[in-house]
Amino acid sequence: MTEPDQRIGMRRAIVILPGAFTSGNLFFGLWAIVSAARGNFTHAAYFIVLAGVMDVLDGRVARMSRTGTRFGAEMDSLVDAISFGVAPGLLVFFHTYRGGDWAWLLSFMYVLAVVVRLARFNIEQAGHAKATFFGLPSPAAGMTLATFWPFSQTQFFQEQLAGATSWPTALAVLMVLASLLMVSHVPYPVWPRMGLRTASGLFGTAFSLGVLASSLYFPAYFLFPLGLAYIGYGLVRAVVVGFLERLPEKDPLRDEEADAERPTEDHVTARLISFDQKERRRSGGDL
Repeated sequence: MTEPDQRIGMRRAIVILPGAFTSGNLFFGLWAIVSAARGNFTHAAYFIVLAGVMDVLDGRVARMSRTGTRFGAEMDSLVDAISFGVAPGLLVFFHTYRGGDWAWLLSFMYVLAVVVRLARFNIEQAGHAKATFFGLPSPAAGMTLATFWPFSQTQFFQEQLAGATSWPTALAVLMVLASLLMVSHVPYPVWPRMGLRTASGLFGTAFSLGVLASSLYFPAYFLFPLGLAYIGYGLVRAVVVGFLERLPEKDPLRDEEADAERPTEDHVTARLISFDQKERRRSGGDL
């Protein structure tokens, strides 16, 4: 094989690689649905996490190799709708809400939000370098909902949190909140970039390695709180920034009507001058 032929073959392999990761994303998403239907909820949750790993690698490889295409972006969105929309929605339905006649509408609302989020993302942000996501990313929402089940089976949850609240209700609130955040414009940070030359790159590398190690050694304890922290970070940050940017010009504790009726220094001076002039007229001239 000549050198040009080798280069062409290598180029084709690089082009195919992002699609292979997208296919892996779909593979684990469908496997999660099958596992959830069979009652293997823990396996289903981790298959959704693996689908998320495939989704991250898909985007990184496409950007690094500059092989991203419109077709690849559309395919990625369709696969994400299954892996992070349908799969988590069915998983939650099967392990918590299967007994309710209309509980499946909660999963429908969540899947609808994922589809709307992905469609809007393709219009607004797909194909561009991103420093911020507008709206909660669907992989983050899907993996957070999926990993609730493994977290709920831990000893810590059973001993400390199981009786703290009605968890079916809390999970429903979380699904509604995630759905609203996905279709909102609340900004969420992207995954830190890794590198060894800059301080931000070193931080991204250390953070990524820490997340990887924690996910491998105690995934049931780590992944669900990590997802909650990410969701909460974007929400709290948006509230704080919005509050700081919209501080009232006047003190909200002061009564504006009372301020309007209260005489100012100029008003007092004018009244004193008027009173002095009246007194002079009465006395017939200057005092």
